Amino acid sequence: MQEIKCPHCGEVFQVDESGYAQIAQQIRDREFEKELARRETELAEKRESDLRIARMEQEKEHDKALARINAEIMDKQSLIQQLQAQVASSETQRKLAVAEVTQAKDKELSQKLTEITQLKGQLSSKETESQLRQKSLQDQYEGQLKLKDEQIEYYKDFKARQSTKMIGESLEQHCLSQFNAIRMTAFPSAYFEKDNDAKTGSKGDFIYRESVDGIEFISIMFEMKNEMDETAAKRKNEDFFKQLDKDRRDKGCEYAVLVSLLEIDSELYNSGIVDVSYRYEKMYVVRPQMFIPIITLLRNAALNSLQYQRELQVVKNQQIDLMHFEDNMNAFKDGFARNYRLASERFKKAIDEIDKTITHLQKTKEALLSSENNLRLANNKAEDLTIKKLTKNAPSVQAMFDARSGGEG
Repeated sequence: MQEIKCPHCGEVFQVDESGYAQIAQQIRDREFEKELARRETELAEKRESDLRIARMEQEKEHDKALARINAEIMDKQSLIQQLQAQVASSETQRKLAVAEVTQAKDKELSQKLTEITQLKGQLSSKETESQLRQKSLQDQYEGQLKLKDEQIEYYKDFKARQSTKMIGESLEQHCLSQFNAIRMTAFPSAYFEKDNDAKTGSKGDFIYRESVDGIEFISIMFEMKNEMDETAAKRKNEDFFKQLDKDRRDKGCEYAVLVSLLEIDSELYNSGIVDVSYRYEKMYVVRPQMFIPIITLLRNAALNSLQYQRELQVVKNQQIDLMHFEDNMNAFKDGFARNYRLASERFKKAIDEIDKTITHLQKTKEALLSSENNLRLANNKAEDLTIKKLTKNAPSVQAMFDARSGGEG
């Protein structure tokens, strides 16, 4: 039998096994139904929640898809607008390019026409200029020819009026007067004097020298030659080249100039400045009217090279300084070598003396060490000395020491 207590009244009653089983089954059935109902409710609520969530997800995906489609539509519309703008821009650029090409062609055509017009004008001007130049050259040539004829006549008359003795002196005086007339304006710092130095056996007529900052940048040896038409022995300019070149070299001049009235009818010497450096280095022949121009020409050319001469002088000075430096260095080396040799000899002598002293000291050291050893041995023997040893072979002395020791006791 099973006892069951009522949960309401607290009464306890007994039931048999079958009744208990029925009651338990009823309870289980009721609980199962309640659990089933609860589970159904939960499932219904979960299904409703899942449906709601699914609807929300579906709506969200729908919104995303719709937004994506709208964005794509906007991108397509923007691309269409860009393409339309590019098409419009390309059309504008095409029109501008056509306009630029047309404008450039028009400008080029205009320039060509202008150039053609200018070339026509230049051609006409060149023809006119050529005609004027030809006329000017013709007039200039005729003037020079006339001047040359006048100069020839002048110098012929000049020579005719001179005696044979005074011819050379008159030409020299003529050139000197020309130079002195412009000396202070054109050549204020120049030296131009008669060559009076005949130590080398001959001399020229004049020497021209000029310096800047102590640097001589030009020097010219002048020789003046003239003779009358009636002179029996006709001389030529080239007869004086060799001696003039020798005078130039002996006097240390850079240039040689022959001022000559010889060969008065020669077209070569009447043409102006004649360069004969193919025969003799830096030599010229001129008529008296070219005396001042040849000085000016050579002087200006030398002035242009003055900077190079200054640089050359600097280099020479540097070379001289370098030579002095080398001489000083060699003198220093020689003096140093001599002093080093003397010092080396004295060092060697001193080292020899030191070696001798060391040898002497070494012998002294050995003698001292030997003495020390002997002293040590003597000390050892002194320390080892006893009355017994001293009286070993002297029994009478031993007896005396023994008697003395006994009396003291």
